[in-house]
Amino acid sequence: MKLALPGGTQAFLAEYWQKKPCLIKGGIQNFADPLDANDLAGLAMEAEVESRLVVRMGENWDVQHGPFETFPSTDKDWTLLVQAVDHWFEQSQALMGLFDFMPRWRIDDLMVSFSVPGGGVGPHVDQYDVFIIQGEGKRRWRVGDKQPLKSKTPHPSLLQVEPFETALIDAEMAPGDILYIPPGFPHEGYAITPALNYSVGFRAPSGRDLLTHFADLAIDEERYNHRYSDPDLRPRDKTGEITLPELNRLKSNLTQIFDDEATLYRFFGLYLSEAKHELDLAPCEPAYHQEEVSQLLEAGVPLYRLAGARALYLAGVADTLFVDGEAFALPQGVAEALANSDAPDTALLAAQPQALEVLTRLINRGYFFFEEA
Repeated sequence: MKLALPGGTQAFLAEYWQKKPCLIKGGIQNFADPLDANDLAGLAMEAEVESRLVVRMGENWDVQHGPFETFPSTDKDWTLLVQAVDHWFEQSQALMGLFDFMPRWRIDDLMVSFSVPGGGVGPHVDQYDVFIIQGEGKRRWRVGDKQPLKSKTPHPSLLQVEPFETALIDAEMAPGDILYIPPGFPHEGYAITPALNYSVGFRAPSGRDLLTHFADLAIDEERYNHRYSDPDLRPRDKTGEITLPELNRLKSNLTQIFDDEATLYRFFGLYLSEAKHELDLAPCEPAYHQEEVSQLLEAGVPLYRLAGARALYLAGVADTLFVDGEAFALPQGVAEALANSDAPDTALLAAQPQALEVLTRLINRGYFFFEEA
């Protein structure tokens, strides 16, 4: 399966990425769905999997959250959406692999939806980039230009915007067509026939998100307890005034925190490696011993990273591997091998016995696994 972007990946990123939407007809030639509606319904019945059912009833909307035991019997105006399908359905990994030219930490997850005719979620605006791949069936998509639109909440779990008249893109999508939408562009899609759609979303943390999670780290690790002090305080008449020197001292209390680059960068590794959705983790039973792992590596038995698990390292500090919100000390070459490939080079790993203890721990916890014959 190959992704055909207009002009190639470099030209696409230069012309379209975070700039303007793009419809790519036949973006994936001879597209074959990795799953069907029954597979998606089965995932939506599992408690660990995040799913929603959106039903349109004229001007009204209803949203239900899974797990589900039954689905609507009507043949119009509903859609089932399942998050992080790439974590649970191995066959969907090929779709995620199409975007290997992007930084791994930016790629979020694969959301898959099944819609009957008329099914959709209404006009809305996303604050992240998304590639929508059309699978089985046909769907009409409209994408408008960036513009001020009033928010609507027809249901507490559904955030829409008011309808937009002029569309930059108004097209019917068939299997293999791809729609790229940057942040901030309003869009809406409705199924014409029963249809499957695959949405690859991208992580775009806000400053508020970063501050909130960094504060959580500071609290958990009991950091930055330094308090305001003023040993040179003098009596004054304007007791209601906060003076500039006092403001600068208060500001210094904050800047000291963000000048702590070692902690700040480690936080980025921890935060960006953490999966937003449940992983299909299966700890090894019985657990591998280090000697067994060493023998398997030396024998060249393929090693793979768990679908959806994030493995990252920091530029200039490549002796730490961040996996699902945790930090693991590893030699630079090993950390890079584990992070940069879904199937790390076992010969390289076998030549690094000092990494064996940590690697065995990661395998036993289910983040990496051997595919033994």
